[in-house]
Amino acid sequence: MTDKVAIFDTTLRDGEQAAGARLGSRDKLTIARQLSRLNVDVIEAGYPASSPEDFEAVQLIAREIQGPAICALSRAVAGDIEACGKALAKAARPRIHTGIGVSDMHVLHKFRDEKYGVTLGEKKVKILQMAVAAVKLARQLAEDVEFYAEDAGRADPAYLFEMIQAAIDVGATVVNIPDTTGYAMPEQFGALIRSIRERVPNIERAVVSVHCHNDLGLAVANTLAGVHNGARQVEGTINGIGERAGNAALEEVVMALRTRGDYFGLRTGIETREFVRTSRLVSDMLGMAVPPNKAIVGGNAFSHSSGIHVDGFLKNRETYEIMRPEDVGLTESRVVLTARTGRHGLRDRLEKLGYALTKEELDRTYQRFLVVADKKQEVFDEDLIAILHDEIHPVPETYHLDYLHIYSGTSAIPTATVRLHVRGEVREGAAIGDGPVDAVCKAISSVTRTSARLTRYEIRAVTSGTEAMGEVTVQLEDKSRRAMGRGASTDVIEASAKAYIDGLNKLV
Repeated sequence: MTDKVAIFDTTLRDGEQAAGARLGSRDKLTIARQLSRLNVDVIEAGYPASSPEDFEAVQLIAREIQGPAICALSRAVAGDIEACGKALAKAARPRIHTGIGVSDMHVLHKFRDEKYGVTLGEKKVKILQMAVAAVKLARQLAEDVEFYAEDAGRADPAYLFEMIQAAIDVGATVVNIPDTTGYAMPEQFGALIRSIRERVPNIERAVVSVHCHNDLGLAVANTLAGVHNGARQVEGTINGIGERAGNAALEEVVMALRTRGDYFGLRTGIETREFVRTSRLVSDMLGMAVPPNKAIVGGNAFSHSSGIHVDGFLKNRETYEIMRPEDVGLTESRVVLTARTGRHGLRDRLEKLGYALTKEELDRTYQRFLVVADKKQEVFDEDLIAILHDEIHPVPETYHLDYLHIYSGTSAIPTATVRLHVRGEVREGAAIGDGPVDAVCKAISSVTRTSARLTRYEIRAVTSGTEAMGEVTVQLEDKSRRAMGRGASTDVIEASAKAYIDGLNKLV
């Protein structure tokens, strides 16, 4: 047996079957090009007989993509198989993927019509004949034919072995053992693959493939159990998308084989540094967000927050990381600053920003950091710099907002009235603007008699909901000087005023 595991990507076929997912032929081609960069062995481009659009997509990918084998799916129906042959006509390495249900559940209920037989035994004979005929026809149209025994995870083993042997005898080059409903347990599925290798006499003439679904959250575990017991092709999708709860996530399978090479002793040809780019492309095109806690490609996969974890990671990354982020296409790991991060993580981030603090300064900064962190999900570098300016180099408050009133609406001219304390003197002023924020900034500028230009304005929600805390960041310039101002409030206009005044105080 080879130590190479082939990677069969079915994102464009089984992945697109996820509820609410739909891709046009050009979108499929874009993803197929990226899958080629990822260096998958097989791209299952679609199911040509299902619709003219799917036929066109398979045909386009077969014509345009070089490198991976291009595969098309069919039922054990002559029209389906012939559609695959036509769609794959221009492919350099075509593969037809045909098959039929093999479990008693599928045989009895999908083929309940009496034309398939009356008893279970009669139906099984007919289904076996259909499987053989399908593979024979597919071999007339392509040298590479993969046969799937649908719902093999729940099938009678003796009947499954008989069908696999018959399919190989008439030309199947790959036999796919799907856990179609995600029903199997890893030990059971691994034993099934092992028994196929032991009990099917001609199994050495074909590659054993595994195709696992995630209904019980075991798709990757079952896939790896299959590989450990002799499967040499794995089928799955990017991000684990697919029918119902999805398929085995290829990035997880591949990185498990790579990271635990000591256990599996196997390899793939995947260019793993393309995983993050591929994941984001699929997510964007299908409109299916990747959960932050998703293994390998999730936003938190290489992020550290807890103080104990951050401390260990900063001393030696391998204390809490078993893979390098660079190996999957990320630039580096990330320490997420939260209330749980601890002094060590805070000091490390400050040092990277160029600030070396004494113990007393760090203690003061840390106490203020905790107050800010309790109000926000994450503390950013800009927040740290603001905290430092307040705690270590506090800015004297030359200008202080005392009162703010806004008049605005769809048919009103935005007008702002402000009252400020300026070096102990109370001043009031008003101005109109293109919008309420513009009016506020002009009113403050007139009262303070400053000429600073606002060169950047950003707003983001710190919390969620309609009552969210809004944080405004502005950048002000006055001749050669530049300053950042920040303000926060549930009223974004007030937050804008506070940020503008904070920037003016820093310029002074």
